[in-house]
Amino acid sequence: MAKKLIVILFTVVWLSKSIYAGEKIRIVSLTPSITEILFALGLDEEIVGVSSFCNYPKKTSNRPKVGSFSKPDVEKIISLKPDIVFCTDMEQKEVINQLGQLKLNVYISNPKNVEELFLSIREIGFLTNRTKKAETLINNMRKDINVIVEKTKNIPFDKRPKVFLILWDEPLMTAGYGSFIDELIYLAGGINIAHRLKRPYSYFSLERLIKEDPDCIIATHMGKNKIDFKKNFIWNTLKATRDNRIYTDIEPDILLRPGPRLTEAIFKIHKRLYPEE
Repeated sequence: MAKKLIVILFTVVWLSKSIYAGEKIRIVSLTPSITEILFALGLDEEIVGVSSFCNYPKKTSNRPKVGSFSKPDVEKIISLKPDIVFCTDMEQKEVINQLGQLKLNVYISNPKNVEELFLSIREIGFLTNRTKKAETLINNMRKDINVIVEKTKNIPFDKRPKVFLILWDEPLMTAGYGSFIDELIYLAGGINIAHRLKRPYSYFSLERLIKEDPDCIIATHMGKNKIDFKKNFIWNTLKATRDNRIYTDIEPDILLRPGPRLTEAIFKIHKRLYPEE
């Protein structure tokens, strides 16, 4: 945390000359979730480069691409002369080190829960002179989340539907304790059957899945061998399959990106957990 604060303070000093001189700063974002935050803060014209994985909002399509999420093009980033580069330490540690050696300002964000996301939004707003817009965004997200929390807060634990979220099918992977997805399921009124996993993202055995027997399954990205839930004899034994409560229609990006659309993800999960409302 101390190291992060030093980076932020250094970046503020560096950027203040441009901001307070009325100049627009130049921003490169290597992370789709941060790109969504930047656009939500009204930094459309300041964003001069994004990763090829940044696809929302539509305005990202006309921004120069600086490589993929896991393999950014450092030379391309340098050519855009950014005042600050926004990254995550997930799969980007090598490029973060390279950018640091080149004395470029780098902000690293990897929120693991909703409150950490709000902190990131607040810091991004501070660094880009969008403090008020950042607070407005956070307040609006809190209000949206509270709408669902008010609906679910009095539901007894044993009455909440058990949920399994598929990140990948071969091998079977899911999100456990310490992931923001685990928190989304809880806020939506469900019980994540992978909550007791020791790692935020981990493998999950079919034997354990059968034992837990979830009421609802939400599938996001899956591999080439996508599961045929109805025909596969193992999956067909599950309560979620028998009750036709397997959902593949929630856009993966809103579930997997800790950004402004996170509240939309909570609403959509809740709607599928409680379709009778």
